[in-house]
Parts: sequence; C-alpha cells; structure tokens
Amino acid sequence: MAAARVLLLLSGRPESVGFAQSVCGLLGAGPGPGPWPTHCGWKRGQLLLSDGPFPGASARLPLQRPPFCPFAALDQQPRPPGTELPTGRGVDLGVAVILQSSDQTVLLTRRTRTLRVSPNLWVPPGGHVELEELLDGGLRELREESGIQLPARQFSWVPLGLWESAYPPRLSWGLPKYHHIILYLLVISQESEQQLQARIQPNPSEVSAFMWLGADVAAAVAATEDGTETPRLLSQELPPSVLEVNTRPAL
Repeated sequence: MAAARVLLLLSGRPESVGFAQSVCGLLGAGPGPGPWPTHCGWKRGQLLLSDGPFPGASARLPLQRPPFCPFAALDQQPRPPGTELPTGRGVDLGVAVILQSSDQTVLLTRRTRTLRVSPNLWVPPGGHVELEELLDGGLRELREESGIQLPARQFSWVPLGLWESAYPPRLSWGLPKYHHIILYLLVISQESEQQLQARIQPNPSEVSAFMWLGADVAAAVAATEDGTETPRLLSQELPPSVLEVNTRPAL
C-alpha cells in the first residue's frame, strides 16, 4: 500500500512538503529542538499541519525535533558539491504507539540489527502509516511487531505529540535517506501488564527484545537526549536495572 503523506497549510491551502525541506522550519520554528504548538488535522492517508487554527483541525500538539536534526542543519549551510537528496519524494507519516497497561507500565521494543532504519534502537512499537486511519495504522504496527491485538472497547487513546525524524539522524553519518513526521499515540489498555505479557509474540525479524517500564523510568528515558553533555535532573528513586526479554535464545 502507498504511504500516508504529510501536508502543510501554507498561504491558506494544503501543500506537499519536499523531502529535503524542514517541516519545523516551514512552520516558522526557530532554532533548537522545540516544542512548538502545532495545529493538526488528519484523515485517511494524510496529516495536515499548520502553525495556526484551521477548519477541520483535530488537535493542537507539540512538534519537536532533535537538536542535531539534519534537515535543520541543511537549511543553515550550503550542501557540499556532488551530494544529492532524493527528489520526487515527500515527507512520510509514521506512528508510534505508547502502550500503557492498567497498572501504568509501558512497552518498549528493541529493533533488530538487520533493519535498514534505526537498527538496534529501543523504541515504542510503530512504523509507516499507509492509506488507513491513524489509530488503525498504530494498532496494526503494534500487532505486527509484538503480536498484541487489543480487544475492541477495552482501550482508550489520545495523541501526544509530533516528532520530525530523519535517518541517518545526523549529517556526520551521511545525507538523510528517510524523512518522517512521527505521531505519538498513547494507547491505554484496560488489561494489566501480566495479561498483555501473556499474549506477546514478538516478530523476530523486527524485534530483538522488549521490556515493560514504569512511568518514572519511562519519563527518565524520554528526558535523556542523545548528544546532550549534561543530563537533566532525574529522580533518585529509579531502579538500578530493568528486565529485558530477548526474543531469541542466546547462542
């Protein structure tokens, strides 16, 4: 299926975003990682973003990017001769599902080393949104990666925020080949961690390990920025370790 696309409301009309363009920059964001309040409207196959309210907007969410975002850097410096970015492509829409159990733990998965994009990273389940509703895309990715299928009417959900993502994530790693806006969804299950854990069947081609984190540990993970020299003040009550479940037996 075709991937969903990101559009911006500029000069009163929706416009496609070129692959090499910074979404944050086009929306008038200043320097730095944000966040910037962004008005959002979504329907099957597309996400519409604007720095101001518009008819049909569904939410107002924070938009952020990493401090080393390559698209922000490319806006500020000339491109080296002989380097080319993909043409004829826009910005794709991705979704990340933060699955929270009834006892307030959240699921993280580690991507396998063989994946083309962001290998060996700890992330919430997620991936491309196709020509489908956002929640449907998120639940599909959750099911494909973890094996968890949430029963209808036994969960609630709310959009949390937006993230401008590139891979490779830094210009020092090479020019970006992938450009996404990731919409984070908080999906709150009525089932406990133990009940959800009993149904997990990770896809070994995508997931090499998984873990459940308490709210304090998850907040500490989210507050830790890659490349930041001085870590933020974190809780002194964090556990010394967390349980990681590998999907493949050790050799």
